[in-house]
Amino acid sequence: MNPVIEIDKESGFCFGVVTAITKAEEELERGGTLYCLGDIVHNSDEVERLRRKGLQTITHDELRTLKNVKVLLRAHGEPPETYRTASENGIEIIDATCPVVLKLQQRIKAKFDAMKNDPEGAEQIVIYGKLGHAEVNGLVGQTEGTAIVVEDIVGLDKIDFSRPIALYSQTTKPLEGFNAIIEEIRRRIQPGVGFCYFDTICRQVANRVGHLRGFAKDKDVVLFVAGTKSSNGKVLYNQCRDVNPRTYLVANETELRKEWFDGASSIGICGATSTPRWLMERVRDALTAYATDNG
Repeated sequence: MNPVIEIDKESGFCFGVVTAITKAEEELERGGTLYCLGDIVHNSDEVERLRRKGLQTITHDELRTLKNVKVLLRAHGEPPETYRTASENGIEIIDATCPVVLKLQQRIKAKFDAMKNDPEGAEQIVIYGKLGHAEVNGLVGQTEGTAIVVEDIVGLDKIDFSRPIALYSQTTKPLEGFNAIIEEIRRRIQPGVGFCYFDTICRQVANRVGHLRGFAKDKDVVLFVAGTKSSNGKVLYNQCRDVNPRTYLVANETELRKEWFDGASSIGICGATSTPRWLMERVRDALTAYATDNG
C-alpha cells in the first residue's frame, strides 16, 4: 500500500467557527475562567482540546445559575432570552455569533416586529432548518417562539396555505433542499395569498457541496472526518458518498479500518465546517504510518 493521500484544501472550519475559536483562545490566554454555552463546535476532539486549555462547556440551565462570570456565545447564535439572563446575572458576554447568522436573526426579528404592528396582514414566519439545532433555536427566539420550523417537504403540513408566508433558511442547509421547499409552497399556496422567501444560506458552506463532490469522485477512497453532532457533516458526507461509495465517515484516526484501503492508489481526506484542520492532518499521518509499515 503506497497511495497518494490528499487533504481537501477547502475543508475545515468556516470563518464563523474560526472567529469563535480565536476569541475563546484569546480570552483563555488572559487567564481566569471562561464558559461556553454549548459545545463551541460540533466536534468532540476540538472541544476536548479547548477544554484542556480551560474552556468549560455549560448548558442553558447552568447559565441561569451563574453570576458575574464570562460566557462565550458560539457561532450558532442565541435567542434574546439568553442575553436577558446574562444581563440579569451580571454575566459578561463574549459574543462570537457568526455575522451571517446575526444578520439573519436581525432580518427575522424585523419581520416579526413589523407583523406585530400589523396583525391583520401578519405572515407565517417559516424556517427551513433542523428542529432543535442551536442556530434554529436562536432564529425561532427572534419570533417569541412563533416561527414554524420545517425540516423537509413533509414538514410543510404544519403551514396554513390560506395565509401569507415568509420563508427563511438555516444558514447551513443545502440550496437544493431550500429550492424544493420554495417550489412546494408555490404549488400548495392558495391563489392570491402572499409568499416571499429569502435565500439566507451561507455561500461559504453551500459552495462546498459541488467542490466536495468533484474531490470525492476523483479518489479511490474518501475519508470524511466529522463529529457525530455535526449536521453539516452528515450532509456533506452524504454528498461525497453519493458520488463515491467508498466514502467512510470517521470522527478521528482511531476509527480507520485497514480493509477500506485495499487496492486504493488515491485517498482523499475532507471534512465538515466544524472539522479542525489538525484533525484531518492526524488522520493523514495515521494513514501514512500504516502505508510505511506495510511497505
